[in-house]
Amino acid sequence: MVRGAARLAAAVGVTPLVIGLTVVAFGTSAPELAVSVQAGIIGQADLAVGNVIGSNIANILLILGASALVAPLLVNPQLVRLDLPLVIMASVAMYFLGRDGRLTQGECLLLFLGLVAYVSYSIWHSRHENKTADEAAELIGSQSLYSGRYILLNIGMVVAGLTLLVVGADWLVDSAVEFAQFLGISELVIGLTVVAFGTSAPELATSVVAVIRGERDIAVGNVIGSNLFNILSVLGIAGAVTSGGLAVSAQAIRFDIPFMTVVAVICFPLFYKNYRISRWEGAIFLGYYIAYTAYLILEATGSTIFPQFVAVMEWVVGATLLVLAVAVIRGRQQYNKSADFAD
Repeated sequence: MVRGAARLAAAVGVTPLVIGLTVVAFGTSAPELAVSVQAGIIGQADLAVGNVIGSNIANILLILGASALVAPLLVNPQLVRLDLPLVIMASVAMYFLGRDGRLTQGECLLLFLGLVAYVSYSIWHSRHENKTADEAAELIGSQSLYSGRYILLNIGMVVAGLTLLVVGADWLVDSAVEFAQFLGISELVIGLTVVAFGTSAPELATSVVAVIRGERDIAVGNVIGSNLFNILSVLGIAGAVTSGGLAVSAQAIRFDIPFMTVVAVICFPLFYKNYRISRWEGAIFLGYYIAYTAYLILEATGSTIFPQFVAVMEWVVGATLLVLAVAVIRGRQQYNKSADFAD
C-alpha cells in the first residue's frame, strides 16, 4: 500500500505528504469508520466516541512513538503550519460541541463538511505548488507516469494493501471486544483501549513500513491525517447517520477528550523545534501510551493502587514537561544556528 500510494502521488502530481494526509489516512481510518458507524446505529455511542478518542491518542503516542524508534522521523513544515493546528482545532471543537452530552446530527454534518473543505484544499495546494513531472519521475524510476496500466497496477496495490489491513483489524477487534466484555469493562473503556488499538493497527503497520521504506512524509502525514479524519469523517459520518446523533459521556468530557487534545498540542513545539522526532522522544510517547492504558484499566477495575498510580504519574508528567521544554528550546536554537550556517 505504501509503495503504491507513493507512486500514485508522483503520477498525479501530488506530494507523498498529501497522499499520506488524505488517501492513506482515509484508508487506514476505514476500520474506525466501520466500527463507529455500526456502534452508533445499534446504540453503542460510547463505543463509537471512545474508538475515535482512543485511536487519536494511539496514533500519536503509540504509532509515532514506535515509528520514531525504528528511525528518527522528519516532520514536513506544512504539518506544523497547517495540518497539526487543524487537528488541535478539531479536537477543541469536539470538546465544546460535546459538552452538552451529545453530538447532534447537524453538528456531525458540519464536521464532515470541514473534512471535505480540508481535502479539497490539500489537493489543490499540492498540485499548485508541487514538483514538476520530471522531478516526480526521479522518485519512481523510468516507468511512464501516465501509463494506464501503471496507474491501475498501483491502484490495485493500494486497494489490496488496505483490504488486508482492514480485514486483519476487524478480526482483531471482534476478538478483543468479546474478551473485554467478558472481563466486564465498560463500552467507553473498550472503545478507548482494545477497539482503538485494533482499529489503529493499519496506521501502525503503514507508518512503520513507510519509515522502513524511507517514505517518512507518509509515516507522519498518515498519523496527523488519520487524527483529522477520525474526528471530521468518522465522528461526522457516524453521528450524521445515527438517529439523534451520538451521546458523549461525562467521563469523555472530563478526561479523555482533554487528554487527546493535550497530546496533539504537545506535538506542536516538538515538531517545530527542529522538524524532527528523535528516538528518545518516541520512547517517551510509547511510555505515556502504556501509562494512559494502565490508567484506564486501573480506574475501570477499581484497583486499590489507582490513587498511588495517579500521584506517581503527576510527578512523572511534571518532570517530563520540564525535560521536553528544555529540549524544545535547545533544539530550536540548534536548528536556527544550522539554518544560519546554511545561508
